[in-house]
Amino acid sequence: MIQAEDPPLILASASGARRAVLEGAGLRFTAQAAAVDEATIKESAQAEGIPPADAALILADAKAERIARRAPDALVIGCDQLLVCDGAWFDKPADAEAARDHLRRLRGKSHDLVTAIVCHRHGGRVWQHVATPRLAMRAFSDAFLDAYLALEGEQVTQSVGAYRLEGPGVQLFSRVQGEHAAILGLPLLPLLDFLRQHRVLMG
Repeated sequence: MIQAEDPPLILASASGARRAVLEGAGLRFTAQAAAVDEATIKESAQAEGIPPADAALILADAKAERIARRAPDALVIGCDQLLVCDGAWFDKPADAEAARDHLRRLRGKSHDLVTAIVCHRHGGRVWQHVATPRLAMRAFSDAFLDAYLALEGEQVTQSVGAYRLEGPGVQLFSRVQGEHAAILGLPLLPLLDFLRQHRVLMG
């Protein structure tokens, strides 16, 4: 695979999982965290009745746009992910007890991971995509939940669902539908297709 020297790629994220997805695909990029008030944007979107897919796009766009202001010639990749179960939106748990509550609410049910990706260059959005993996969480026991939380420690506060599918969190599930990379927070196959179409990657 050959990647063009121009434009440089910037991932507008501090997420280790997203960085790992791009690194695993062999892409050259830098990563910069985007200072965006996600909580306020989510609250406004919910108050206005904006659908989760549109809200995720708004958030991803805000992140890409923030970094692109400083690097207009780069291709900036912004991502966001919302977990939706029974119509409720979930945020990252603040601590282990909040994670326990999350997982009890998700236990025995299916939920959607609404995952948006947006690319900015030369002052505007040039591409966007939304993937919606669906995951079914099994009806695990309270004893398993206790053991899982003890094993994962602070890791449970790093993702919106209080789980890492690339880690012990995979044991929470009975069925997973969707691209693995999208579940981790970055729809990779659609991004690679976009990069080939725009000659960033060799076709």
